[in-house]
Amino acid sequence: MKKIPVYFITLLFCFCSKHAITQQGRYQSAIIAFYNLENFYDTIFYGKNDDETFTPNGTKAYTGAVFNDKVLHQATVMAQIGTELNPDGAALLGVAEVENDAVLDTLIRHPLIAGRHYQYVHYDSWDARGIDVALIYNPKYFKVLKSRPLYVKLPEGAKESLYTRDILWVTGLLDGERVHLFINHWPSRYGGAKKSEPGRMAAAATVRKFIDTLISHDPMAKIIVMGDLNDDPVNNSVVKGIKATADSTNISMGMLYNPWVGLYKKGQGSLAYQNAWSLFDQILLSEGFLDKQQSGFFFYRNAIFKKDFMVENTGPYKGYPMRFYGGDVYRGGYSDHFPVYIILLKKVL
Repeated sequence: MKKIPVYFITLLFCFCSKHAITQQGRYQSAIIAFYNLENFYDTIFYGKNDDETFTPNGTKAYTGAVFNDKVLHQATVMAQIGTELNPDGAALLGVAEVENDAVLDTLIRHPLIAGRHYQYVHYDSWDARGIDVALIYNPKYFKVLKSRPLYVKLPEGAKESLYTRDILWVTGLLDGERVHLFINHWPSRYGGAKKSEPGRMAAAATVRKFIDTLISHDPMAKIIVMGDLNDDPVNNSVVKGIKATADSTNISMGMLYNPWVGLYKKGQGSLAYQNAWSLFDQILLSEGFLDKQQSGFFFYRNAIFKKDFMVENTGPYKGYPMRFYGGDVYRGGYSDHFPVYIILLKKVL
């Protein structure tokens, strides 16, 4: 594995409300990110489980030129996420709403990010729209050991279609340290948040069951759950379904830490709808990442990646993420979601 950048970083470790220790040292960093790419289709219509509107003759007039513009914009964002700390950007990037290997191949070869030599893990699912999740990773940081899609069995009536996106599980070595990753895109709120909630609870239960198996073998297993959960950090699927908490000092065995609750309660979000912000895009961590005195990677901080060029600058949706399409009207934006990311650090002894 190639040498990973090392930096001098000043950290403020808060052990209680009255005491804090400032400690400076040399650290390796790893950026972990998630980005909903908003309808990242190619221009070919394959029939069932595809969206014909994203073709040259479809209502969106989705031509090769438009597709190339889409790739440019996704690569532009990917090239910048996390580079304030690490010029290599994201070591691991979970993505949602990708159609197939072809669009991923085109994306990772774009000149803006080709020098990182990204690779990916992707499986086709039975989703009615023909979109899936995937993991894009930098082999300089991460070595894949095993992966598989996790089928989500939807309860009857949870949504109109019988299928939703599979959840992607990948396990591998992050600079030599075993990490388990779950990439998610849970069922939407179509039909109303309450009516559609059973679908998201089913997705949460699918991940939770797998995590319980991992924890039973290793209580301090390092687990990262990321994705567009279509629920906020305080909703049932996150709090009760997958068992995530905002209190990093009081985690029962097997629970996950959710660092996004604070941002959500301050009114920050990764997408907007009807003049309200939601934070559906989240990255959750197991207890194994919380000890800042350990020799391995630990959680440092989290952020929403939001640059001015990604923000709608006119009209009724001013201030929202700038979409690639507004209905069938080409806007030339980036995505209807902002990416989110976390920074992991590991002290160099």
